[in-house]
Parts: sequence; structure tokens; C-alpha cells
Amino acid sequence: MSDRALQRSTAEVVAAIWEQDFLPCSFGGRPGLGAHHALATLNEVIAGGKIGWVLEADLKNFFGSLDHDWVLRFVAHRVGDLRLINLIRRWLKAGVLEDGAVHPSEMGTPQGGSISVLLSNLYLHYVLDLWFECVVKVRLRGEARLVRYIDDFVICFQYRSDALRVQDALRRRLGRFGLTLEPSKTKLVEFGRFAARHAGKRGGRKRPETIYFLGLTLYCTRNRKGNFKVGMRTEKSRLRRGLLSLQELMRSIRHHQIGEQVGEINAVLRGHYAYYGVAGNIRALFKVYRAVERYWCKMLRSRSGAGSRLTWDAFNQIKQRTPLLRPKLRLPYRELQALAVLNQRPKSVVREICTPRSVGTGDGQPSPVTRWARGNSRPYREARPRRPRSRLLRIAL
Repeated sequence: MSDRALQRSTAEVVAAIWEQDFLPCSFGGRPGLGAHHALATLNEVIAGGKIGWVLEADLKNFFGSLDHDWVLRFVAHRVGDLRLINLIRRWLKAGVLEDGAVHPSEMGTPQGGSISVLLSNLYLHYVLDLWFECVVKVRLRGEARLVRYIDDFVICFQYRSDALRVQDALRRRLGRFGLTLEPSKTKLVEFGRFAARHAGKRGGRKRPETIYFLGLTLYCTRNRKGNFKVGMRTEKSRLRRGLLSLQELMRSIRHHQIGEQVGEINAVLRGHYAYYGVAGNIRALFKVYRAVERYWCKMLRSRSGAGSRLTWDAFNQIKQRTPLLRPKLRLPYRELQALAVLNQRPKSVVREICTPRSVGTGDGQPSPVTRWARGNSRPYREARPRRPRSRLLRIAL
């Protein structure tokens, strides 16, 4: 308990230092921002921009592949207290307990630790966010936007040629820091307001492909006025997993009192509606509601021999006395648009972020992260303050 409390305290201190540096494209592990903000921003970028291609990417074994040396270098970029750096190093090297023996960890972040999400977000802030903002966007022909929630991210492009260039460069960039893309979850999809027209001309698929982000399936559709919009529905695997967990819950509590059963079922439904209750997903919510109704009635009939004669009329009377929580959208279209985080930081602020600070390590030496963008093992030296983007974030595209 004391170790967890210390991790939470350290995470709050470190988060306060880097919160001013995190870019608007990052949403995971930050106060006041969550998955709905990422979904709303992605919806606004695709529906309100010139986006025609989307690179859907996912990192393979991300939390177990973080390089400890690079993590500590990134922390030392802004933190000069050796005590705090050594404390984070001890958490990274703590290891796991298996068969009564402790195996030290050479890679990855501590499992279940309060500081794991922050260190992971910090890692991708330097590896991906700043690289994309300072190096990639200025070299592309059209528009490009990045939306990231911890290790799940999508990159939106206006032109296919830009998307192909960045896809190859992204693979090389991540490889320098010990990260790899998951092949089964990484694909380039034609998506946007012109995707349906192009799909019909090519004679193949009549509908554009879908993308998956944060448990939701995003697809191209139109509103009642005929204008393009991004539709959202619960991903099939997530929907199946949620229904299985609800069925397991109802089987385990079928002999409890009716009021207790309704309380526990509604608690799970409330959490499901709160996350998946986004605009356009009301059908999937009602599918869950009707499935819970049917299976709950089945469980009540299996309680005893007398219960097997329970009719739907009697079941409806039970529902009137102790009703199930009905579906309700948590984020309608207006509120979904209001959550979009589209403000871009001025170039001067981004340039200042890209410039390494010479905070030192307490022993008179400069910070060991002045060459973090190179991703190699050559000896580092203090970078010149002029031309920070070409000096620190150079990559061949």
C-alpha cells in the first residue's frame, strides 16, 4: 500500500511537470481528458477536414517493450533530481514474482503500477508526438493529424502518397526505440467524405472500409440532410465480450433477491452506457438491453421448479417494480462536437518544447537526453539552441 501511494504521489508530481508540454493530439493518462475527447477530436478531424486516408495503428506489446534507458533519459530531460530518477529506476527494475523467485525486468513498465501510464505516455510523447509535429507534418503535401490515446493511435492524411511515406518512416522510427507495429491491427484505409464515391467508381466494395478505435467501429455514413458524417457503433468483439460478462454475472447472482440482482445488473449497465453511449450508437445499446432482459428472465426461470412457469407478463410486472436501466446516450452529437480538442499550439511553443533543457543531473553534467531524437547509441553532446527541429528531430522521409 505504501508503494502504491508513493507511486501515485510521484505520478502527480511528474504529470504536473509535463502537462504543459503534452500536445493536443495526446489524450491518455492526462487530467480532464479521456477516450471520449479522443473520439470527438477524431470525428471532428475527419468530418470537418480534407481527410481521405486513415492509418490505423497499434503497438505490439507496448507496455512490455519500453526501453528503460530511454525512459530514464526522457525523465531526465525535465527532472534534475537524482532521487526521483533513482526511484523511478527502482520501479522499472523491480521485476515480477514467479514461483517464489523475483525476476528483474529488463524491459517494460511495472505491471499495475500507478506510474506506468504516465511513463508510457511520456515515452510516446518524445518518440511519436513531437516527431510527427516537428518533422513529419512540415514535409507532407497535404493535411495530416494525429490522435493518440496511450498506445492506440490513428493518423489522418489528405493524400495517399503522404500516408505511404509516413507509414514506412513510422516503422523505422519506432524500431529505433524498441517498438514495433502490430501487423494484424495496423492498416491504411481510405476513409472520409470522398471515400464512398471512390469506392463506387472502382467497382469493388460499394462501401468504404471501417476503422476501429478505442472499442468503437467508425464508418462513413450520411445524416438526414444528406451530408457526410462519421458513424460510431460498438465493436463486435467488445459487444460480445460485454454480453458474456453480463451473462456470467446474472448466473452467479440468480439466487439473490430481486432487488439485489437489479442493483448489480444496473451498475454494469450504467458503466456500459457511460462509455459506449456516443452519438449514433443507440442501436447497440438497445441490443445489450434486450439481451439482458431475455437472459435475466431465463435465469429467474431456472431458480426453482415454480420459477420455470414464469411468464413474460409476470416478468414485465417484476420489471415495473424493479426496472432495468434503459439505454441513454451519454454524448449526443452536439456534446460530442463540443468535446473536440482542435486547438493547435503556436510554432514557437512547439519549438520550445523540442529544444532540450540543460537541467543537469546533479553532478555537473548536462541532461543525457539532448540527443533523444536520434535513437542511436552514439555519445551525446549538448545541442545548439538554434535550429532545434533539424538538430534534434532529423529523419529521412
